[in-house]
Amino acid sequence: MAKAPVLTPRAEDFPRWYQDLINKAELADNGPVRGTMVIRPYGYGLWERMQQEMDARIKEAGAQNAYFPLFIPQSYLTREAEHVEGFAPELAVVTHAGGKELEEPVVVRPTSETIVNDYFSKWIQSYRDLPLLINQWANVVRWEMRPRVFLRTTEFLWQEGHTAHATYEDARDYAAHIHEKVYADFMVNVLGIDVVLGRKTPGERFAGAVNTLTLEAMMGDGKALQMGTSHELGQNFAKAFNTRYLSRDGRQELVWQTSWGSSTRMVGGLIMSHGDDSGLRVPPRLAPVQAVVLAIKGDDAVLAKVHEIGDRLKAAGVRVRVDDRTDTPFGRRAVDWELKGVPVRIEVGPRDLENGTAMLARRIPGGKEPVAIDSLVRLLPAVLEEDQALLLTQSRERRVSRTSEVSTIGEAVEAAVAGGWARIPWATLGEEGEAELAAHAVTVRCLVAEDGSVPGSDDAPGNVAVVARAY
Repeated sequence: MAKAPVLTPRAEDFPRWYQDLINKAELADNGPVRGTMVIRPYGYGLWERMQQEMDARIKEAGAQNAYFPLFIPQSYLTREAEHVEGFAPELAVVTHAGGKELEEPVVVRPTSETIVNDYFSKWIQSYRDLPLLINQWANVVRWEMRPRVFLRTTEFLWQEGHTAHATYEDARDYAAHIHEKVYADFMVNVLGIDVVLGRKTPGERFAGAVNTLTLEAMMGDGKALQMGTSHELGQNFAKAFNTRYLSRDGRQELVWQTSWGSSTRMVGGLIMSHGDDSGLRVPPRLAPVQAVVLAIKGDDAVLAKVHEIGDRLKAAGVRVRVDDRTDTPFGRRAVDWELKGVPVRIEVGPRDLENGTAMLARRIPGGKEPVAIDSLVRLLPAVLEEDQALLLTQSRERRVSRTSEVSTIGEAVEAAVAGGWARIPWATLGEEGEAELAAHAVTVRCLVAEDGSVPGSDDAPGNVAVVARAY
């Protein structure tokens, strides 16, 4: 009788495979309140590594970390009409606290543009205070009707950046810098995920923004996932909160602003981009554990050797874990590490010691081979970089091979329904065509220029709409 697979095969039921993997790899559990999640240590380790890599890039871009309150007076949100209208269906509002009704209800933070602007208007006095570049790592709450762990949850973790500038050009350029040099650099070079950089249509942009820049990735089933966004806010919030500065020539001017964010949704994107029927595959540059050294048997010499190998790899800068739990069957431990997607397993038993070798198992391309123990420190960095590059290549090849050039709305719908993306001239589609796509649960993920770059305006000649079904 054939052995049942550990995970539901992706081709059989992709959503079930996704949930199986989260459970079996011990990434997260559903929380007690609908739509919430408990992130388990291994899943949180992935998020911590994302934080570290992103935080370094955010600080390199000049932003400093701060923290703003979780509770926001409801009146703040009503001061920017488009913003409150966009978020109204998702708001969680506190009306009672301390055993009595509040004089003014407070909103549980859905995003922080309004409260940040209240303080920006106090902190900014003159052009010398600009640009003001702030980021915070926090949680937010958006009441989610169709939750899915990591992808859409009522409470999730994220970073949100908020900046104020003296000119439109400075704000525009900073939003673009975050889009390309922070987000795209991280997603491509650390997550190993191919992303398309583009501009949201007016119907899809952030509530209260004048322009939204997005990064879209194709998942393993051909659907799109928005991985992060960077917004030009213009002066909309500055007007609502009277955020002004004294210019060099002595005039009171409104600031120009940006906001930008990425979240634990990236963990879901990582799973669906790189996972296979055996579990997760974690990019080596991201991996909390890049290599695990496994003792096959509880032989004293074997145990001593796996710890020696672990120490040598750690000293060489490899993030390593030694698995000496020989009271647990070796096969079960190997499957567990495979599910978790650790890039490299180094397996050592008594026979390996006799030969001076270890079995090197590579999770990303698959396969295993014996290598000399003394060569591991020299070999491993190149192996990890090779496997990092392979994940990006596979991600890019999937997007290219499953993206169709089309000329009609019908062809665009057909391509998306079949599990791919379509590119159609925006002049052909337009806002009417966008509404027609929505009737088939297909959306315009972004607009790109003919050469693949980010267009400078919604109606720039030659704009192409990238359309797909999405998470």
